[in-house]
Amino acid sequence: MKLACETCPVRDSAACSVLNEEERDALAAAGRTRILERGEMLFAAGDDHAACATLVSGALKVSAVDKDGNEQILSLVHPSGFVGELFAPFAHHDVTALTQSKLCTFARVDIDRAIEVYPALARALLRRAQEDLLAARGLLELTGHADAEARLAALIHDFAAAASTSPCHLASHFDLPLTRGEIGNMLGLTIETVSRKMGELEDAGAIARKGKRGIELIDPALLQTLSGRQAY
Repeated sequence: MKLACETCPVRDSAACSVLNEEERDALAAAGRTRILERGEMLFAAGDDHAACATLVSGALKVSAVDKDGNEQILSLVHPSGFVGELFAPFAHHDVTALTQSKLCTFARVDIDRAIEVYPALARALLRRAQEDLLAARGLLELTGHADAEARLAALIHDFAAAASTSPCHLASHFDLPLTRGEIGNMLGLTIETVSRKMGELEDAGAIARKGKRGIELIDPALLQTLSGRQAY
């Protein structure tokens, strides 16, 4: 499916936002829209020349499987995020949809060509890669030192930030794309601990649970205090 840049909800926040209209149209001509259902894989570890993609809507997880077959979720990808290993001959990790997800996909050769032709795009992708690295280091620090409540509060805070249409405010309502088990996987907690701490955050007045995965932020400032995240 051809890309529809004019109506793209992340056209002003994705890496391609640094391109002018003519440059964006030229890049779009090489790309395709792809829809992934929950659990469907964009690419797997070991794939040769895995596609690169910008996430338009939904959520993705980047994960690895150890020798015993246990999955470790390494990071999450939110809308406007970029996935793809530009300078490796094959993919090192699995990238899988957590919810129905819409992506703009490109062959590696087309992205390689684009970053040579458009230096601004290369710089934007470099900045995004740096942000992803900082986020990954933050997750390691969080799981290594913070208590269970702070870990969960920080993750909910990050989901609220990703779901927001404003860079200045958290979303007041959103759905968790992760199951309790997946949250535990990411944060190094048991499912029971995740459920208990979720209830404690609700009892404290920071959040309210709506249905199976819905979250309403009742007191964003309290959530930020509990998470240790910077205030918006």
